[in-house]
Amino acid sequence: MTRQTGTSDVVELRVHGVSGAGAEQVLDRPHSRQVAGDGSGGFYRPRDGYPDSPGPAGVTLEAYRWSDLPSGTTIRTLSLVFLLPFMLCNVAIWMRPARRGTSGTGLKAVCRLLALTLTMLYVLAAMGVALDLIAWRCIPNPHCLAGRPWLSWLGGRPPGLILSVLALLPAAALGLVWRLGARPGRNFDAFSAPTTSSGPHQLSAVGQWDSAPVVGRLRSLHVAAGFATLSIGLLAARIDSGASVLSVTLAVLSGLVLFGCVALLCAHPWIDAPEASRIVDRLCGGLRTAGCVLTVLVLVAVAVEPRPWRVEGGLPGYGLTVGLLVLSQAVLLSVLGAVAFACRGHLRRAAPGSGGLASGSGGLDDAGLDGLESDELRRGPGRDGLGAGPLQGMGAPVIVATATGLALAFSAELVYRVADLLNRRAAADGERAIGPPLGYKWVIFVFLVATATVLVGAVVLTLASRRARMRTARATVARDYPDAPPAAQCRLHQVARAIAKAHFTERLEILAVVYACVVGAGMPTSLLGMLELSPSEAVQRLTGIPAEATEFGIQAGSFAIAAVLVGLFVGGIFAYRTAEFRRYVGVLWDLGTFWPRAAHPFAPPCYAERAVPELSRRITYLTEQGHGVLLTGHSHGSVLLAATVLQLPPQVCGRLALLTYGSPLRRLYTRLFPSYVDEEVLREVGKRVNWRWVNLWRDTDPIGGWVFSPHRPGRQPVMPGPPGTVDRRLRDPWDVVPPPGDSVPPSIIGHWPGESDPRFEAAVVELAGRLRARRREPGGPRKSG
Repeated sequence: MTRQTGTSDVVELRVHGVSGAGAEQVLDRPHSRQVAGDGSGGFYRPRDGYPDSPGPAGVTLEAYRWSDLPSGTTIRTLSLVFLLPFMLCNVAIWMRPARRGTSGTGLKAVCRLLALTLTMLYVLAAMGVALDLIAWRCIPNPHCLAGRPWLSWLGGRPPGLILSVLALLPAAALGLVWRLGARPGRNFDAFSAPTTSSGPHQLSAVGQWDSAPVVGRLRSLHVAAGFATLSIGLLAARIDSGASVLSVTLAVLSGLVLFGCVALLCAHPWIDAPEASRIVDRLCGGLRTAGCVLTVLVLVAVAVEPRPWRVEGGLPGYGLTVGLLVLSQAVLLSVLGAVAFACRGHLRRAAPGSGGLASGSGGLDDAGLDGLESDELRRGPGRDGLGAGPLQGMGAPVIVATATGLALAFSAELVYRVADLLNRRAAADGERAIGPPLGYKWVIFVFLVATATVLVGAVVLTLASRRARMRTARATVARDYPDAPPAAQCRLHQVARAIAKAHFTERLEILAVVYACVVGAGMPTSLLGMLELSPSEAVQRLTGIPAEATEFGIQAGSFAIAAVLVGLFVGGIFAYRTAEFRRYVGVLWDLGTFWPRAAHPFAPPCYAERAVPELSRRITYLTEQGHGVLLTGHSHGSVLLAATVLQLPPQVCGRLALLTYGSPLRRLYTRLFPSYVDEEVLREVGKRVNWRWVNLWRDTDPIGGWVFSPHRPGRQPVMPGPPGTVDRRLRDPWDVVPPPGDSVPPSIIGHWPGESDPRFEAAVVELAGRLRARRREPGGPRKSG
């Protein structure tokens, strides 16, 4: 590693956001060298010998590049992108509204049960392709085998043997996600840190909590449940054709394994027990071993069972199993929504006079505020951290419903596309089509209705809110550029449109709630498939719409799901290879992989388990060398820095200052994760750095925003005391006319970083000066010799 040099008493440590920027871009310098870390996450400084190596006010520049931690290789990125429902389900458990003093016990258990149903659905989708469509419907049909040598070698063999052989496919699919869920976590083992009592705030546990024991136990339970699902599906078909003592015994044992998994997930204090709890590890490991052994026994028993098989229709019990699973998901979603709603009501009653910023602005009436500031207060989240939008602590059921809807849609599309592939010659040969279970048709129909509802809602919401958003945007522009010449009217309109678009972010919550409600209400319709009632028939009876039109809509919905899958595939490629594209897909990805795997063990690994301890060690090292450290975080980098500051001891925090820009701490995290980020947490961050904190925000930013006070330049802060000194609003763009020597006006920055902005450099100079002033105080820290 290159030898570290530099004599500045202040080091500016920059942490980038989700853009995946290179070290040179973060440092705003053309040449850099790595001083710590590795290729996935490391610290960089400008190369010595160049005249612009020092930063503003002579600080030593250093950048932490973590963009490869949540992505890794292209193959891993693509494989994890397709596990998006698992990731969303894992995020949901961290969105519970329970705060300190409330346990959120029921919500955590329900989230983990829903995560288990996603794994079972994954196995059932693979069974639908391998066992129902291919083994049970296609192979006994000579016309389906014709021209397919990859299947014809199984023709004429006993149905039990065919089922056992093709059951290896869903077993292999489960083994694949088992491998993916176990492999990535090893990258961060060397960075695990012991849990310390660094603070009472739960956000401080991110990066400290050793999730390996919990993830290992959850993984064992999910693997056991997956193999039990496969065993039960095979035994249901065997028992339907003729039960035996062996098949019934194996079915009962498989059911007991599945019941044991459910019971342990409900007893989540056992799952969350410390690593030293060997009893829980043995129980989870024993269920996993039992599930694997039982599956092997079932494969052998089904293959050698001499009783004859009745091969007709679909795989016996498969449609019923899918329908019951979807029904259980609908019930769990209803319970989750009720628990979250009850927790939200409890919190509101517990703090009747807390008066968040969204409702009271810290004791100042809206009548005494600037009109634009009042709009910001109404638009921004409340001080209680629950947010002012329709989610208001209901993020967990909304996100889980979205994850479940996507998982169902992907499963239905897989089965539907394979059935379509097998049916390509059926019409020409006059043979009966090989169709998927009707339950999957209902799933695609619900996806179509939900998507159409959201699209229509987006159009209506955009048009309905446009006037108010444009009115606020024009007022902002008029105040920011009072002396703009008439020739700049076109540019002023562009700036107003950018501000109006940025203010649409909060309204996306409405669309998420609408999608979740439609999916949750439509999930039980899959049970109609067991009654042999198709969506086209039901719609025609109820509305009179021709069945052909509904069938066309289902085909369109199927292609829409395929388009989503292709989009994820393309997004996985370009998110890894193209920094500009990563900015758009990286918000969701980095938000999801920031949180440890506490619900679904097959979700992508948590990069904060390495990033936060790595930042803590580096900051501690720099302060021990006698440096003051100015932490600058853009976008999601500000969240990493907040979690890091909450872990550092007081003697280290005494040498720190904090500069955030484009920060989603209040605008997104207090809305989505009220248990972990609220006003109390934000105040604690400020206290730890002795309020040496500046937050830069722009009206054109659709993600970042103010933290404590949305006041305009020249106005008194909305929040009294030190918190009111944190936020600094930046006019964006800084002018609407071309500067001297240029032919175009300055660009609209929005959420992009702006390290080269003179106002950013002025904030660096100010905070560096405050750090140096503290060092000169009597009794202040001195640089070690």
